[in-house]
This record gives sequence, structure tokens and C-alpha cells, in this order.
Amino acid sequence: MHDNWFYTIMSRLKKLKKIRLHREGTSILIVSAILLIGLNALLFWGIECKIPFYIFAAASIVVYLLMVNFFRCPIRLFEHDTEKIVVAPADGRIVVIEEVDEHEYFHDRRLMISIFMSIVNVHANWYPVDGVVKYVDHHNGKFMKAWLPKASTENERSMVVIETPEGHTVMARQIAGAVARRIVTYAEVGEDCYIDEHMGFIKFGSRVDVYLPLGTEVCVKMGQATVGNETVIAKLK
Repeated sequence: MHDNWFYTIMSRLKKLKKIRLHREGTSILIVSAILLIGLNALLFWGIECKIPFYIFAAASIVVYLLMVNFFRCPIRLFEHDTEKIVVAPADGRIVVIEEVDEHEYFHDRRLMISIFMSIVNVHANWYPVDGVVKYVDHHNGKFMKAWLPKASTENERSMVVIETPEGHTVMARQIAGAVARRIVTYAEVGEDCYIDEHMGFIKFGSRVDVYLPLGTEVCVKMGQATVGNETVIAKLK
């Protein structure tokens, strides 16, 4: 009984060691902490009745913990062979699996798999395949709800096109949503990229679309939860 309890605690501690804060959140968290501390201090010293202060302080703690949770960045390594493998570029849930006409880069028909990230998901994005970055582009646009079909082509978005060692061309498209207003993309044209590496980050909710060649074997289903850099979403032919 005690041994089981001990191993459970140690297992949880090991998981905590693998979680860090993403660098994209450093400045936001520092500024937010200073602002919240300042507001709480003014409220504490500015009123005689302390009940409003206690309520505001509790709300401040909850909000700040949610922000810390949002910018968490777990350390993950894909522990299997990556040849012809496509991994989930983000945590979230599969909201689209369908053949579509892609008009911005390929200008042909592709298999699209889309992952929607809620506000509670990790928002770091990983490269879905090994390869070489062939194209990177950013489009300004609207901020509709990310799960809407039009979001893929009308919202603010960044695309990263990768050529795999086997000659397949894969696109990952980061899409801003109604809450997300900031897309960060680290990919640069001509550089090698690998599963396990961060492709970018989307601040405060959104979606990532992956465009694959027709005939690719789909390994997920609609509504399935995904873990970035762990869940295999497809296998290239």
C-alpha cells in the first residue's frame, strides 16, 4: 500500500520535472505579475474593508495560475522511428479530416487534418514531419472562431511547407482564432527541421491544419484528443 503511494508520488514528480514555461510567455507573465501585485497593493492600502481585497486577490491568483498553465511547455521526445510518420503538431482535438482544394500554395487537392486547441491546451507547436523547410509565409486576416471552416483561409495564419526525406511535401498552417491574436513561427526557409523541434507558438487558443498528399494513411478519427509531438496522426505512403 505504502509502496504504491510512494511510486505514484514519484511518478507525478517526474512529470512535473518535464514541464517548463515557454519563452513566449516570459514577458507577459512578468508584466502581469507586477500589474496584479500593484493593483492588489492599492486595494489593500486604499480601503478599510478588506473583503473586496480578499475577493480580488483570490481572483488574481486564479487568473495568474491560468496564464501560467497556458504557457506551460512540456518536454516531449518522440520515441519511435520517424520515417514517413506525421505527428500531431499540437495538443487539442481533431475537428477536420477531409480532402480539400488548397489554393494558397499547392493549388491542388490535399488531405487536411485539423487540430483545435482550447484555452487549456499546451499552445506550443511542433514540426509534424522530418525534412527541409521549403516555404514560410504569414497572412493577416480575420479572427473568427478557429473551428469554423472559413478560418483556414480567412483568419490570420502562418504556413510552413516541408519536404520530407522521401520527397513528400507537407504543409502545417497555424491559424489564429477569436481569442488568439499572436502567431509566432520559428521556421526559416532552407533549414532542416525535425519531429521533437518547436515550429512555433500560438498565444491564447487556435488551430493547426496539416495538409498531406492524397493517399496518406489517416491514423486518427474525428473528435480524438491529440498530444503534440506524441500522437501519430498519419503515415505517408
